Amino acid sequence: MNTRPDQPLRLGTRRSKLAMSQSGHVAEAVRAVTGRPVELVEITTYGDVSRENLAQIGGTGVFVTALRDALVRGEVDFAVHSLKDLPTTQPDELVIAAMPKREDPRDALVARDGLTLEQLPDGARVGTGSPRRTAQLHAYARSLGKRIETVAIRGNVDTRIGFVRDGELDAVVLAAAGLNRIGRGDEATDLLSVDNMLPAPGQGALAVECLASNTELVAALGELDDPHTRAAVTAERSLLGALEAGCSAPVGALADLLADGEIVNEMRLRGVVGTLDGTTLVQLSTTGPVPQSYDEAMALGRELADEMLAKGAAGLMGERSL
Repeated sequence: MNTRPDQPLRLGTRRSKLAMSQSGHVAEAVRAVTGRPVELVEITTYGDVSRENLAQIGGTGVFVTALRDALVRGEVDFAVHSLKDLPTTQPDELVIAAMPKREDPRDALVARDGLTLEQLPDGARVGTGSPRRTAQLHAYARSLGKRIETVAIRGNVDTRIGFVRDGELDAVVLAAAGLNRIGRGDEATDLLSVDNMLPAPGQGALAVECLASNTELVAALGELDDPHTRAAVTAERSLLGALEAGCSAPVGALADLLADGEIVNEMRLRGVVGTLDGTTLVQLSTTGPVPQSYDEAMALGRELADEMLAKGAAGLMGERSL
């Protein structure tokens, strides 16, 4: 960052409306912290141009690699990612300098006629490109005594909601955080309780990444970091990594901070792995002191992953075909 204070910092972002919106929020915060102008540099990733199903193109990293390459080549100074898109292994030359305060981690249903998931008719067609959502949707529907048909979909928010508006699908499931960030949270007809639908590890959180060698910028971006978000997401991603699962696997995880009055003193980490038809779920939780370090957060995730593997989680994740 040893450049003129009036020289813009270049923020690498995907081109989608959602990515541009969340990068814009981060840009404003970085301007406030550094006093430097920030310009958005739009980068197209493989995940943006491929029309294949995410699970089939490898899932993990398809939205990230091009941004990281631009960082390493010096074409941008920092990048903003949706944390759930990041692979669990971190390149040595890059550092996540900040995880800003997390948005709503829940999944949202956008259904015809304002319906909630419980109100959907038997046999309703529900769109999602996520094996994690697919597994839990089927299990939840079964617990309600009904059956749903999940339909694999891709595309941006407009495209997905369009399937409902056009009558092709009865409902689609999206991240509540994404809808909120583009000002469309009121289009959700149901916010799905995490008791029935655990989100993707890191869902609702952002990662602000830059070169580890740029210590001045690392320190400046660190002003945006939210320690509770970082502890929670680190534990969730540790669970994911220990299960050796990418974002194409049916794994859900959420770390809650539990408060006694005003004092946050414990963290509960919940994880789920299931077969795509939802007939078998391994769902466990562990509670411990709020991690005070990266190593403690990682240990919490590994501990729960070991318990889940002992209960047969590995066999369920082998079912990758959609």
